[in-house]
Amino acid sequence: MALMDFIKKQFIDVIQWTEDGDGTLAWRFPMAGMEIQNGGQLVVRESQVAVFVNEGQVADVFGPGTHKLTTQTLPVLTYLKNWDKLFESPFKSDVYFFSTRQQIDQRWGTSQPVSIRDKDFGAVRIRAFGNYAYRIKDAKVFHSQISGTRERYTAAELDGQLRGLMLQHISDAVASSGTAFLDLAANQIEFAAALKNATAPSFDALGLELLSVTMQNVSLPEELQKILDQRIGMGIIGQNMGQFMQYQTAQAIPELAKGAGSGSGIAGEAVGLGAGVALGQTLAQTLGQGLAGVGTAAPAPAASKPDDIVALLEKLGDLKAKGILTDEEFAAKKADLLKKLG
Repeated sequence: MALMDFIKKQFIDVIQWTEDGDGTLAWRFPMAGMEIQNGGQLVVRESQVAVFVNEGQVADVFGPGTHKLTTQTLPVLTYLKNWDKLFESPFKSDVYFFSTRQQIDQRWGTSQPVSIRDKDFGAVRIRAFGNYAYRIKDAKVFHSQISGTRERYTAAELDGQLRGLMLQHISDAVASSGTAFLDLAANQIEFAAALKNATAPSFDALGLELLSVTMQNVSLPEELQKILDQRIGMGIIGQNMGQFMQYQTAQAIPELAKGAGSGSGIAGEAVGLGAGVALGQTLAQTLGQGLAGVGTAAPAPAASKPDDIVALLEKLGDLKAKGILTDEEFAAKKADLLKKLG
């Protein structure tokens, strides 16, 4: 009976795997009801490795090439080796193929802002995203740690775990790069390199090699971005704060007039009056400083010319017409200038 069972068995002449492009990382050759024929061939293509597993333990790993399988290549390949045991082999061999080609354009990104230490702001929460590429480096480690005895294991099943490893090391990457947040956008290559170095050991522990990391964007949450915009604006203003305030005051006059006029009832008038008082104080201080400068400035030859004085009177008249100068202020300044015409 045992002899008949042996004769009925199917023998495998060629063991090989043609990848179908579905992102498979590990694939188990179907061995059910079949045995490897002594002298059969193992074909391992470029970007592949094959692993033989006997009784649950990795026996050997084969790289690219065509390998002839004999009893010298692997111990106890077929029933032919065990005549004394009535063709019942005590060994069971499984063959797993692993793809070692690059798994490119794998995406990583922060679903929620990540808090990092920053030398300029102390601490900020950032969002960032990019992509990375990896490959299987050690098939034995990957088999024992990840894929196991499954018939097929794909890159999609591993995506969540690897994405988590990338995000876990963002803070470490920023700290090791020493790059402030304001400089990250201009130094994306350096930040990506720091992220790769920080994450690579975690990939290595899974039998993987992290080949490349890119960062496509880094940003702040909206509320922090507004604060940053204000700080940048203050830096741009710098020493010209007085000029900036004069410009803002002049721009606010028409809007203030509209707001006061459109206010409903006593409340609207009160708002317009309060804003008008505050703005009036600012105007008085700003214009007072400017006009005082005209009156106290050292006399220049051009200032005594009648045409210059008339031109200045016309400008003061425009200010009075717009309501910026009162009649009294205009009259006083006019009298001073007319004295110079003597």
